[in-house]
Amino acid sequence: MAMVDTGQLRLHVQRMGPRDGRAATATVVLVHGLLTDSLASYYFTVAPAFAASGLDVVMYDLRGHGRSARPSSGYTLDDNIDDLEALLDRLEVTGPVHLVGNSYGGTVAFGYAARHPQRAASVTLIESEPATAAWSVKLGGILRRVLHELAYNETDALTWINAHRGHNTARLAKGAARLARESTLARDIPASRVLTEDRIRAVRCPVLGVYGGDSDLAELVPWLEELLPDCRTVVVPGHEHSVLVEAAGVVGGHILTLIDGVRSAEAVAR
Repeated sequence: MAMVDTGQLRLHVQRMGPRDGRAATATVVLVHGLLTDSLASYYFTVAPAFAASGLDVVMYDLRGHGRSARPSSGYTLDDNIDDLEALLDRLEVTGPVHLVGNSYGGTVAFGYAARHPQRAASVTLIESEPATAAWSVKLGGILRRVLHELAYNETDALTWINAHRGHNTARLAKGAARLARESTLARDIPASRVLTEDRIRAVRCPVLGVYGGDSDLAELVPWLEELLPDCRTVVVPGHEHSVLVEAAGVVGGHILTLIDGVRSAEAVAR
């Protein structure tokens, strides 16, 4: 475990790389989702395979999550993008990186690519989307439900989760309830600055979208493919929002194919 001081707060970071002494061929940065998520969702799924393939893998807990610091305020999308920017600077990762984001983490990753196009080699959105006005409204509704059903009716909610989803999920939900109740996260995220379609279209690096076939986010596929200049999408049948955990091999394979394609194109260009 490593703690990195960004100058604003301390972030919990884990890093994996090739174990045979090889130099890493590229850096991939993994960004997780909100509330019940942490870097563990990558550590136990795709991160080991990425490292074994020769990549430098950087994963970290978002502010307020996992073992990172939990400030009482400062949870807008821009705050999270600032954290990612500062983290890469502290780690002295200077070249373009491959960004992978699950759920809200994909929105952070895409926002970073929009802010720093020269520092993004590719972006993968797993069950995720860029920040738009529609995204803001949707997240606001979700977070209001979290506050009402979990944070302010915690005992009943946790009893139900423990009975139907198991002890570990209940433990994660308890931490999520505390974060939602004791911070401004539920207000800050829906109030975040969003991207116009022109700003989204200006992201020129390759973008991969991976969605569960039974997820409502799969409806984004035509919009993304029409809007982004270099975009391909994959829909994994039989899965919903947890496709990263449930189909890690499939998801990781598509991401590695994307990264290999970018590296091959760079080699030809040289």
